[in-house]
Amino acid sequence: MAEAYIVAAARTAGGKRNGKLSGWHPADLAASVLDELVARTGCDPALIEDVIMGCVGQAGEQASNIARNAVLASRLPESVPATSVDRQCGSSQQALHFAAQAVMSGSMDIVIAAGVESMSRVPMGLPTTLALKADMGFYVSPNMAKRYPGVQFSQFIGAEMVAKKYGLTRAQVDAYALESHQRAIAATRGGAFAGEILPVAVRWNDDTRNEEARGALHTADEGIRFDASLDSIGGVKLLQEGGVCTAANASQICDGAAGLMVVNERGLKTLGVAPLARVHHMTVIGGDPVVMLETPIPATLHALKKAGMSINDIDLFEVNEAFASIPVAWLQATGADPARLNVHGGAIALGHPLGGSGAKLMTTLVHALKTRGKRYGLQTMCEGGGLANVTIIERL
Repeated sequence: MAEAYIVAAARTAGGKRNGKLSGWHPADLAASVLDELVARTGCDPALIEDVIMGCVGQAGEQASNIARNAVLASRLPESVPATSVDRQCGSSQQALHFAAQAVMSGSMDIVIAAGVESMSRVPMGLPTTLALKADMGFYVSPNMAKRYPGVQFSQFIGAEMVAKKYGLTRAQVDAYALESHQRAIAATRGGAFAGEILPVAVRWNDDTRNEEARGALHTADEGIRFDASLDSIGGVKLLQEGGVCTAANASQICDGAAGLMVVNERGLKTLGVAPLARVHHMTVIGGDPVVMLETPIPATLHALKKAGMSINDIDLFEVNEAFASIPVAWLQATGADPARLNVHGGAIALGHPLGGSGAKLMTTLVHALKTRGKRYGLQTMCEGGGLANVTIIERL
């Protein structure tokens, strides 16, 4: 079977809610990443055989196949097809899996995996809330309700359930949140993101601010709190009485897009480029949809077993920081070295653009392995419905 190689990986810097990217239509923002991948590889865009794009809030500006709309907003020709994927927060990680599987099968040679989310313009949960307001029903079916009687499927409840199961304290998750900011600050100041971030124009969802920002470029993740401290994080109120989760130790609402060009050996020969990394292993499993966010733990163990590897064989990890309780519990359960986890910070500091996060994290992982001279990287994410993807890559 053919191999899957990543030959380009780029992302926008994250934008805060109603921040520097809030004026961008998400199709145009995603299109800028598609164009950048073509520019970085010198690929004839007509050779791209599919664009697979993750997006969670597929309503409003992200409706009607956002992937295809991004292609039509880009410099890619109309002949390039595209499809949108919703595996919740793992949507664009799954897009990478689909792209890799396509080139490994030999049915395609050059595919782009990407993701986008404008949480400013398409608020989280909009597909559900819009339907409820229009009296068009709810996603929990009668059969689901029978199987899970009296259950509220909630990521917030799930995060607290994980914290309770692993005996995590408020002090632990707050300390982790601070470290996320500190690592993101160090990475930003040290230029660690320079190779992965695509500068785009600052576009506020405000004409007056746009006039003031004319010509400015968005080049740094907007959510990093350079003045973060344990006192400031600890002063934020709890989301649930008696719990440990707060807005300060959870991921930030974020606007952003990211993408990766994935090819097989024929694609490498056609493009004449050197690969950045090889996709070594891919796993996706389902778990308890009520606890919901714990599945990265068994998924990681499953992936390592199938790949014939141990946790110590992995040089760098990217575990999405949906809530601090998730990576902290993951560390406890897997025995991974904390110094190898989210070395440039995570979603608590950098933001979590939902369907764009899978490609965003993989972009960071690919570049971090390169700059640090490391070999293997593992990425995993908790996802709505109790799902989790795991991707292991080898830097080349």
